[in-house]
Amino acid sequence: MPSVPPGSPWPAPPSGLRRALSALLITLGCLLLPFGALAAWAAYGLADTGQYVSTMAPLADDPDVRDAVADTVGDGIMREVDVGRPMRGTVAPFVRDAVRSFTQTRAFRLAWDAGNRATHDAVLRALQDEREEPVTVDLAPVTAQVKDQLTQDHVPLAARIPVQHTAVAVLPADELDRLRKGFHVLEVAGFWLPVAAVVFSVGGIALAVHRRRAVTATALGTALGGALLGLALVIGRRLTLADLPPDVPHPAAAAVYDALTSTLRTVSWLLLALGLTVAAVAWIGGRRVRRSGPDEPDGSVRTAGGAADSASLRADSQTPDQNMPVM
Repeated sequence: MPSVPPGSPWPAPPSGLRRALSALLITLGCLLLPFGALAAWAAYGLADTGQYVSTMAPLADDPDVRDAVADTVGDGIMREVDVGRPMRGTVAPFVRDAVRSFTQTRAFRLAWDAGNRATHDAVLRALQDEREEPVTVDLAPVTAQVKDQLTQDHVPLAARIPVQHTAVAVLPADELDRLRKGFHVLEVAGFWLPVAAVVFSVGGIALAVHRRRAVTATALGTALGGALLGLALVIGRRLTLADLPPDVPHPAAAAVYDALTSTLRTVSWLLLALGLTVAAVAWIGGRRVRRSGPDEPDGSVRTAGGAADSASLRADSQTPDQNMPVM
């Protein structure tokens, strides 16, 4: 019959069943941990407008991003300028140089933050609403600032650059329904996956026959999850850049990817370091315990001195007292 633990009305499960359930719970917890970190980052990190703008703000000083913005804005301005082909070839270098100079000013950094905030707000509202309209943003303020700088530099025909409130498409309407469903799934998974990972891991350790071994296994699984998360970020970066259209500058896209996933990279390193540290501490503690005495199945430790004392007491209880009269 299974033994009844002290203070518990229910008998303890067999040790074989406990080992199996503990291993299953710890495995599930370690598997869910990197997915939970990824879902929480997508649902709460990317969905926060202030954090998104703060994450993207340093890219205003990135040379690759500046070049990409200068080429994109310059091409857009030249398409709007109504001049002949020979004149267009003469004005184009001035426009691109002016735009590149503009990307090094404080006004560009302010415009960069404003553009990212407007884009993020538009996308977030579209994901939370039910309207089937394309997501667009207006970049007219950026064009107006470039036009003012060109005019101050006395660039020919700069005053003829039109500043139109043109809606730039960010997300097409036919993709909004699929993105909304995915966003709602991420909101649920971003909360419950980390909670489930912690509950499964704690439950597996509590149910384990040898808890120190369970702690070590959980720590190593956490470190492995952190390493897999970091590897997934590397693979995702390569796949993202490989799927980009040819006209999209890859260095700028790589800088944006690295900025957006910086928090996840930090989390992966933390999981790896935390898991290895806890596993090392548990291993060192286990070596010390084995030197002092055997490890009992329930996690308690019986020292060699205590075993010797118990044996001495049993021997004394079985030895007749020499002072007793012999019948």
